[in-house]
Amino acid sequence: MTSKSIAVYPGTFDPITNGHLDILKRALRVFDRVIVTVAPNVRKNPLFTTDERIEFIRGAAGDAPGLEFEVFEGLLVDFCKSVDATVIVRGLRALADFEYEFQFAHMNRRLAPEVDTVFFMTDERNHYVSSSLVKEVAGFGGDITGLVPEPVALALAEKYRKKHP
Repeated sequence: MTSKSIAVYPGTFDPITNGHLDILKRALRVFDRVIVTVAPNVRKNPLFTTDERIEFIRGAAGDAPGLEFEVFEGLLVDFCKSVDATVIVRGLRALADFEYEFQFAHMNRRLAPEVDTVFFMTDERNHYVSSSLVKEVAGFGGDITGLVPEPVALALAEKYRKKHP
């Protein structure tokens, strides 16, 4: 890496999971700056606002040096170019993730050959965890302890308590 390596870690993060945090912390050890881009992604009908999602990540990651946040919609490679990032960070849990991410990595490479995608394999404790699964389990009152940071678990419980009093 150069002395000014900048990576972008994109996602909806609705909500952030411990798997996401593991990838983020590892990326912060490799790159000088990691810009977490939180996608509004209204197509996914997010449970939390972008501001709430950023606060969850900030709270869980602490004041990590080199950590920045942005909200961005559009082509990811355009955002990368605008901040001089040369790397996109993605996490892989299973083979299905690889096939999906493989397509995006190649399209991004075609659109911006100077931007590479770096994959981090998720920790084996989190290989089955996804934001969608966490929301589904929390929505039915299941135990999500250890899958998300505690403030996220509390916020999920509150959201679902309001939906199903």
